[in-house]
Amino acid sequence: MPLTQDQIDEIEKSRAETQPTRRVVATALEDQLYRAVPILDHGFVRVIDYMGDDNAVVQAARVSYGRGTRKVSQDAGLIRYLMRHRHTTPFEMCEIKFHIKLPIFVARQWIRHRTANVNEYSARYSILDREFYIPDQAQLASQSTANHQGRGAVLQGAEAQEVLDILRSDSTQVYDHYAHMLNEDAEGNPVDADRSGLARELARMNLSLNFYTQWYWKTNLHNLMHFLSLRADPHAQYEIRVYADAMIDMMRAWVPLTTDAFEEYRLGGVHLSRTALDIVRRMLAGEQVSQESSGLSAREWREMMGALGRE
Repeated sequence: MPLTQDQIDEIEKSRAETQPTRRVVATALEDQLYRAVPILDHGFVRVIDYMGDDNAVVQAARVSYGRGTRKVSQDAGLIRYLMRHRHTTPFEMCEIKFHIKLPIFVARQWIRHRTANVNEYSARYSILDREFYIPDQAQLASQSTANHQGRGAVLQGAEAQEVLDILRSDSTQVYDHYAHMLNEDAEGNPVDADRSGLARELARMNLSLNFYTQWYWKTNLHNLMHFLSLRADPHAQYEIRVYADAMIDMMRAWVPLTTDAFEEYRLGGVHLSRTALDIVRRMLAGEQVSQESSGLSAREWREMMGALGRE
């Protein structure tokens, strides 16, 4: 279970508290506020706080004094223009804060996005739960022979079961040793009064990368979209992509006009180099262009042909 009953009760208590405000409120996101969306086997993502909405982007671009009287279609058109022409600063006027529970190896990949404020759960001060990520069999794949960062064919039968057994056995043993070295119960009292426990900051080094950590992650809308454009991409690692997919749904509840533009121009669009654009023009003019005559590397050619649906 991603959340205990005590945590669920705490969330519902927070959701029951309301206060009047003159601040901008995104009604659809307010309905989701604090609520945890389960991810993987023990993880979750939830929105803790936010600032601004679509109108804040428009207001910043126009430097206006209020919401104004323009139609939604005009605001959508401006946001799409900003997205299309990579005018980023108006999107930086909106911010959002997430609470995320995720495997440590996903967190180490995630933290490479150095454009957020992050505060992570500390195993120096607290004891980690006995929670570790075990993939579904459908996610157990061999190493790709074409992409050093990707996966190949899914493992089947006894081979897949062996991997799952190893992951569970190793993770269980590692946590047992971690708990033994700590020699502490949930209240911090010694389990065995006849021996001292190892310091928490040292005992944690035995834990493997599939154990779960948690953090608060706050970023602005521009940097959120950069993160999502990379991590919601079909080529992204599955274990981080499922978080990104859930965050896009939350983003849509927060800034629907911006999300539409983002999906149109960033997620669903493609950027062509100067040479690739020239090749497309030559093709449209009826010229037969090959990879050898294109001026592109074999990989660039494959990527361009894939984007054009001409693999």
